[in-house]
Amino acid sequence: MKKIISVLLVVLFFSSCSEYQDALKKEDVAVKFEVGTKLYDAGKYSKAIRLFEQLAPSYRGKPQGEKLFYMYSQSLYKTKQYYLSGYQFDSFVSGYPRSEKIEECSFLAAKSYSMLSPVYSIDQTDTFKAIEKIQGFIDRYPNSQYIVEANATSKKLNDKIERKVYENALEYNRISNYKSAIIAFDNFISDYPGTSFKEKALYYKFDSAYSLAINSIYIKMEERLNTAKTYYNNLVKFKPNTEYKSKADEMLAKIDVELQKFNK
Repeated sequence: MKKIISVLLVVLFFSSCSEYQDALKKEDVAVKFEVGTKLYDAGKYSKAIRLFEQLAPSYRGKPQGEKLFYMYSQSLYKTKQYYLSGYQFDSFVSGYPRSEKIEECSFLAAKSYSMLSPVYSIDQTDTFKAIEKIQGFIDRYPNSQYIVEANATSKKLNDKIERKVYENALEYNRISNYKSAIIAFDNFISDYPGTSFKEKALYYKFDSAYSLAINSIYIKMEERLNTAKTYYNNLVKFKPNTEYKSKADEMLAKIDVELQKFNK
């Protein structure tokens, strides 16, 4: 019995391959559509894509193309070809605005772009595009069945942008460009008041101001020391038990010692 089943599976496999190869060569779009649909239903998306690509010019803009372009878009998404799936889902939405699949395809278009978002440390052009797409979906379908995932995706993307902006500000501190660091941290705190990086930003803003003051020429030092002291107060006011308290207190003590010299 096992041998018979194995033989049948081999026969079915080669029969399926033969059917697929024949469909690729045939000019009959009905045959291509039928075989492509079978492959799609069987989860053989890469093969289905080749047939859908051949069919696309004949079905574009036509009512009967709705199913084809839905399967085509889904196949691209499931094979992780996100640039192409994003484009095809967008085309589906604009080409079939009355489709019952419109909400799903709108979401998957946005999700495709979100999958292209790179790590925070490199250029974030694709992340900004994904945020625009996902926010457009949330605005259009606030009660969607996909809204929880859409909001989670939006948060993840925005967190990545926050991290990028924070790290850019921190880099100024690392290379001792303290004036630029202070400005960058100011802008970051202003633009992202609820950020999870606020404590770190406040500390490194203080650290930048401290380093700038300590290394200043005499005529600028007093003013800069007082400014740094203000930034220390901002940090401990925001979080009295900050993880940077020990380091910050050491710097504050040095600031007070230096300021005493100006009172003599």
